[in-house]
Parts: sequence; structure tokens; C-alpha cells
Amino acid sequence: MGGAASSQLDEARSAYIRGKTEAVLKNFSPYYKRQHAVAFCGHVRRQVEQQREAASQLLKAKPPLEPGTVLYEAELTQFAEDIKKWKDRYIVVKNDFAVESYESREAYQKGAAPRTRVLPVGGKVFTSQAEYSLLADRHFPDPAASGEKETPQPLVALPKEFPVVLWQPFLRHGFFCFAEAAAQKRFSAVLSDCIRRLNHDLTKQTTFEAQAFLAAVQFFHQEKGHYGSREMITGDEVQALSSLVMEELLPALQADLLPTMKGKRSDRKRAWFGLLEEAFHLVQRQVAEGLRGLKEECRALTEGLEGRVRADMDQIANSEDFLAGKIEAMVAQPAEQSCAESVRPFLASILEELLGPVSSGFEAVRSLFEEEVDALGRSFQNTKDGDQLKEHLDGLLRLPLDAVKMEACYREAAPLQEQLQDLNSRFRFPHVDLVVQRAQNYMQELMGNAAFTFTQLLAPHLQGEPARAAAAIEKVKLRVLKQYDHDSSTVRRKIFQEALVQITLPTVQKALAPTCKPELQKFEQLIFADHAHMIHVENVYEDILHQLVLREALKVIQEAAMQKKHNLFDDSVALPSESVSSLTDLKTPTGSKPASPARRASAASPGALGSEGSGTSGQAEGQVQPGRNGQGAPVGPDHDAVAPVEGAAELGTAGHPGDPEPASGSLRELRELLAESAPVVYQDTEGEAPGAPENEEEEEENAPGCTAHSEATAPDVDQGAHSEAGSVEVPAACGADPQPGPEGPAQDPSEKDLQARASAQDAQEGGEAVGAGPSEDWLPMESQGAQAAGSVGAEEAQVPGAHTAQWEVEAAPDPDGTETGGGQGTPPEQPSE
Repeated sequence: MGGAASSQLDEARSAYIRGKTEAVLKNFSPYYKRQHAVAFCGHVRRQVEQQREAASQLLKAKPPLEPGTVLYEAELTQFAEDIKKWKDRYIVVKNDFAVESYESREAYQKGAAPRTRVLPVGGKVFTSQAEYSLLADRHFPDPAASGEKETPQPLVALPKEFPVVLWQPFLRHGFFCFAEAAAQKRFSAVLSDCIRRLNHDLTKQTTFEAQAFLAAVQFFHQEKGHYGSREMITGDEVQALSSLVMEELLPALQADLLPTMKGKRSDRKRAWFGLLEEAFHLVQRQVAEGLRGLKEECRALTEGLEGRVRADMDQIANSEDFLAGKIEAMVAQPAEQSCAESVRPFLASILEELLGPVSSGFEAVRSLFEEEVDALGRSFQNTKDGDQLKEHLDGLLRLPLDAVKMEACYREAAPLQEQLQDLNSRFRFPHVDLVVQRAQNYMQELMGNAAFTFTQLLAPHLQGEPARAAAAIEKVKLRVLKQYDHDSSTVRRKIFQEALVQITLPTVQKALAPTCKPELQKFEQLIFADHAHMIHVENVYEDILHQLVLREALKVIQEAAMQKKHNLFDDSVALPSESVSSLTDLKTPTGSKPASPARRASAASPGALGSEGSGTSGQAEGQVQPGRNGQGAPVGPDHDAVAPVEGAAELGTAGHPGDPEPASGSLRELRELLAESAPVVYQDTEGEAPGAPENEEEEEENAPGCTAHSEATAPDVDQGAHSEAGSVEVPAACGADPQPGPEGPAQDPSEKDLQARASAQDAQEGGEAVGAGPSEDWLPMESQGAQAAGSVGAEEAQVPGAHTAQWEVEAAPDPDGTETGGGQGTPPEQPSE
């Protein structure tokens, strides 16, 4: 019915569509120009302040695939719309996630152009004609349906038993058929994978242009009274904006064209879908051209802004902070009331529904990875064939792209769509499927990172004897699983945080809009005329509401982590962040001594590791960035929802007030993992037997560049003495800055003080008892006074520029149950770069 559809979209209707598209572009342009300037200013500010995210993962990120990598290719039966017949076609899907159809395999290999090329953005996949027909009927509001007596017929008669239907809202639907269920399952899984990746193509981008577009769409919708539309954006900018145009066009097209259609219901339905496709292509062409011109105009404007932004950065930042304070004072009371009534009571229950399915999906990914590695290890144990092992490792790297195997993991998160159905009525949030897809994308990403990290850590051991390689496979697998547990917790917290804010923020925005938005205009006078392009009152207002809801979301997530739900790691226990490169770049110096137990404990303690990218200096107050331990945590004095809890620095506890239970096994293993972050290296010396070392201490070594020796840690102290004196912390302070102690910041020592402290350290290394604590000359002045008064606690101190050992001795409890000294202070901050 393509001809019928084309004839109905005559020149008059085409002109109407072009006019409507031009009107939408004209209305959208001011929003985009405004947000482009604001996003550009933020981009330059991050460059000037050298803001960067802290390391938030332990697994090494898998490099992107080469362009043109083929993910799927097979010959199958496809319904050809142009000739209205089923034809055998060769289907190819590459890593741009477009479904290409060729006449034959030979035509594809010769480089012929595809007959059809479809990007399945916003699509749905069906393996049942009945399920597809139900959805298709909902999108075909036939005015003649009430008077018809005919039984609904399928749009296409199936030539084979196993169909796959690709439904898209504004395009003709794709029909495919298979003779076997396995082939049907594989193709449907590949299509679902493409849809997931394409739907979030824009939202995963971090460029300021993408952020400007997303913000512009949000404000564009809010002006029409629609809130929460940001999560509706799927595909790239052209596809997203074209969909917005089609949503405005759809009522007029339905009223104008549906009553004029004649013939059977199935024929009218196919003609309607063909008409929508033609209209959508017309809109896309015009939107692409309009956006191209709009972006060129914005780039010209920002070129003139850059010099002014860099010159006035301090003044711009101060003006924005002052404006934020004024607006926050105005909205604080109504925003808090709205949050208390409409958001806070429901956050915990929403999170509870999210926790189970999402965590089950990530656990399924972990199990699948472990099963594949175990199978790889068993095969190598039997064959001792290095070439076959390398083939299996290549297969492991392709595991995230194996749509069938990964589909079993993705299904674990699918129940969310049923469990959160009431969100549509309570919060007007009908897009749970996009939350599920985002979680599934993270699952695929983590699987890729785990497989890549495993191959990287195992690579140095593949050149030696097979027995050593077999032992290394198990050793490396356990290490990667520990790293996966940490990254899984970090990623899931991010998913929950995003979902809770997306679901509940529109409720607060809508509640405050009638009273607060009209008041925003009076704050315009607080902005200097020169800064009018860089600061906008609406953006500051939206950021304040976002931070309010975000704080509430972080509180319930942190509470779930403190209760150890679904293996979420507690954010108040500050784990040091390892840079990703350290997993493979830390080499073991020949002849270096193994670290002592005290040294190993210090390497995992808060403040002991100043890894690159772990600092938070230069970040704006209130900005949510990954914290010292890799978790998403707000930075700034106003965000205390996930602040480190007193006593969390002690390695043996979970860090919760009143929680005497020891930390979970996985958390303890992570601390050990961070202390042993160098790759496993087995030296073939003195007839050493192949395989793993007898104990963990044999593989603990100092990182290159650190001159602090393990002798300073007094490794021969017994556990009883260690228990009586308290925990001892010896950070690997390679060029670290002085850290503030519990009593206040460390004083700048004089030359004489430096010499005295160095002498005291030499005496300590010469054999002083650990239990006696550090000498008085080595302590800060405040601690010396406390020790003279009979206090047991010892303050910590560091000498700038010297690689010294740092002792932290917990105070013994007083008879009244209280403790004294530095042991109860908040964990020391990470050394800045």
C-alpha cells in the first residue's frame, strides 16, 4: 500500500508538514541558543578549574570497537515492502546498530549498497504476531472500527513458523521469518541490543553540545506544562527533535487522513503506517538542515564568548553563587514541603522495587563471566594448548556482544516494568522501560570491562609454562571478581540515583511552578549585563530543585547500603580509589621485599593512597562527583547525606555508629585487593615451584617511586600488642601533602622540627616498641600536650617532601566508656595532587 500512502501525502499536506516543522524549529531555537551558551560557559569553567572526575572503577575500561565491526550477519526471509512479497535477504548489523538488508551475501561482499537500512530507535521486538497486533492496533485509531464486524487479520501472512517483528512508532514495521527457534532467538536478541544502545545514544554523551540540547528540550517542554520529558529522548539529536515534531503533527494527521482511508482494516492500517513513515522522513530532512544551521550560529556566538568567559571566570562564578543563594532562600520552604509530602515517603519503596531486579541482573553477569572463565580454565587444564587458550580469550572478549548469552542476564531486570507500573499513576512516569534499558547497557559495559581486565592481567603469564598459566587463570579470575563487585556497587548506586531523581523530580517541579516560577523574573536584575549569556535564572532554579531531590535519593540509597542490601557497598567506609592504569602498570621491582601486615593494612586505609584522579579539589560546591571511594557522593558542605561516618577509618568495622559487626567479606577483600593491585608475577628463581605463592604476603610489594620501606612498619609486632595499642595506619605517602589531623590542620614545621622528627623516626625504625607509640618530638604540638596530660591517643602528622611512616593509634577506652585521641575523628582526606 506504499503507493496509496504516497498519493495521500500530496503537495498540500507536505507543505503543511514543512510549515509545522519550521514552526517547531523556530520556537525551539531560543532555548537551544540559551542553553548552548550556558553549557559552553560551564565547559570552559571546568577547563579553567581543571575539574575532573575521580576514579570510580577498578576494572579497566574496554576500548571501543573498530568502526564497521560486524555484530550479526545471516541469510533470512524478510517481507519486502516495495514488492509486497517475502524474499530471502542477507541481513548485516554492524556496531553502528543499523539493520542493513542486501539482495544476497555476494552483493554484500562486493560492496553493493544495502536495499534498506533501518536504525531501530525507540523500537520494540515481538516474536508473536498476536502481541504485535495488540500494539499496532493501539497506534491505529481507526474511526470506522466501531462499525466493523470483521475479525482482525494479521498485516502479513507468515511463510515460516518463527517470526520476528520490529515495531517503530513512526516507521513501517519490519517483518522477518525463520525456520528454527534458535535463529529467531538470536536475531531478536540482536535487535533488542541495537534498540537499547541507540535509545541512549544521546544521553550517554558528555559533550557540552549534547548537554545543551537535552536542557533545551527540557525547558521547551516545561513551557508547555510538560515535566519529566527529558527521559523520553531517544536516539540522536535529529531523531529526538523529529519525534517531538511528529508528536505535534500526529493529531492533525489523524483527523485529516484517517477518515478518508478506504478498504479492509489491514490495508488501511498498513497505509497509515506507510504515511507516517513518509511524513517522518520529510520531517527528519528538514530538522537535520535546521539543526545544522542552528549549531553553526551557536558556534559563532561562543567563539566570541570564550575570551570573556576566561577573563571573568571568578566574577561569573561568584555571581552565580550569589544568585543561587537568593533563589534557594525563596524556594527552600515550598520545595521542602513538596518533597516531604510527595517524594520522601515514597523513595524507600521505589528503591526497594529497583534493588532486587537490577541487582539480580548484575549478579547474573558476574555468574556468566565466572562460568566462562571456569570453562576456559578447564579446557586449558586438559589440553595445555596455548593457541586454543588464546582463541578462548578472544571469545571471552566477544562475550558482551553475544546477544543470546547476555539476554539471560538482561531478563533478570525485566520484571521492573511490571513492579513499577503504579509509577505512571502516582508520578506520571511511563518510561520504566528506559530505566531498565539503561541498567542493561551498564550490565553489558561491565561484562566488557571484566573480560578485558581479565585478558590484560593474564597476558604476562601466557608465555611461561602451562602449569603457571593454569594457576594464574584462577588467581586473576578471583581478583577480577573482586573488582567487579566494587564496580557493580558503584554502577548500581548510579542507576538508582538517576532513576529516583528522574521519577520524582517532575513532581516537585510541577508543584512549585505556579508559585515559584513567576517570581524568578525579579532575580534577573542580579545578573550583570555582560554575563547575561552565561548565567540564566531558570538553570539555577532547576539545579537547586535537582540537588534537593538528589540529596533525598542519596540518603535512602546510603541507608540501603548501610543495611548491606544486595551487596551494595557502604559509601561511608572510605575505600581508596586505584587509578585504572595501576591494574597493569604497577610492575614488581626485582628483589623488593614483601610488605608487612601493617603496611598492607595502611595501604587500604582512608587517606593512605593518593592515587591520580581521586582528589576533589576544584569541584564546585554541591556538584555530584564520584567521591574518594569511587561512589557518587555530593561535594560541598551542604551535602552530608553520605558523609564519612566517625570511626569509619578502622579497617575491621563497617564504619557505622552502633554497628559492631565486622565489614562484609567482599568489602574486606576489596581492601586487600587495593593493597595488592600489582599484577601477579611469579619469578623463576632458586627453583621456585610454579603456581601461586604460599601466602598473600609474598605478592605484596611497594609501588615504584615510593621509598618508604616496610621496616618502618614493625612487622614483627604480635596481634595482641597490636590489639592493645589500637590500629596502626601507615600510608604509602609518596610525595603526599600534609593532612589535617582531628584537632586541626597540621602546622608548617620549621627546619629544626623537621630534623627532630626525622631523628625520632630513625630511632623508631631502630627498634622502639610499637605499643609505646611514636615519640613526642614526632607528634604535633597539640598531641604532645594531650600525651603530657595522660591521654593515650596520638595525633597524626606528615612531613612535607619526606617519605615517612604515619602512625595512627586508637585510644583505649576510659572507664566511663568514652575514648580519647585521634581514633574517633573523621577519616583523613585524600592527599591532593
